[in-house]
Amino acid sequence: MNARPSATGGLGWLSLFASTGTLICCALPITLVTLGMGATVAALTSSFPFLITLSQHKVWIFAGSGLLLLASGWLLYRPGRRCPADPVQARLCERARVWNRRVYLGSVLVWGIGFFAAYLALPLRQWLDP
Repeated sequence: MNARPSATGGLGWLSLFASTGTLICCALPITLVTLGMGATVAALTSSFPFLITLSQHKVWIFAGSGLLLLASGWLLYRPGRRCPADPVQARLCERARVWNRRVYLGSVLVWGIGFFAAYLALPLRQWLDP
């Protein structure tokens, strides 16, 4: 049984939203501090205190968004997906498939940047520093 394109697209957009949360909680503050904008991070956390809560629960945020990305990837790339035989619907289906893949790959990129910033950047820097 094939999933409806709207269900597949909905999960893709949900995974994009969830992976953007990882970028906001972890990659943005670390990047700003690295660029010497620590005062900006302080202003952001005082204006948006939920950023502190997000960073305290980053393990759950990364796990949840990673599971959403896995589910979305399975829906997009599973075997047996077909578009309808009707030429008009086939064209629309193919266009939706292209956009779903773009959103998915964007989500994976955003998630990867957030993961690198949250878990790999500091240990890598400590390992490379003499």
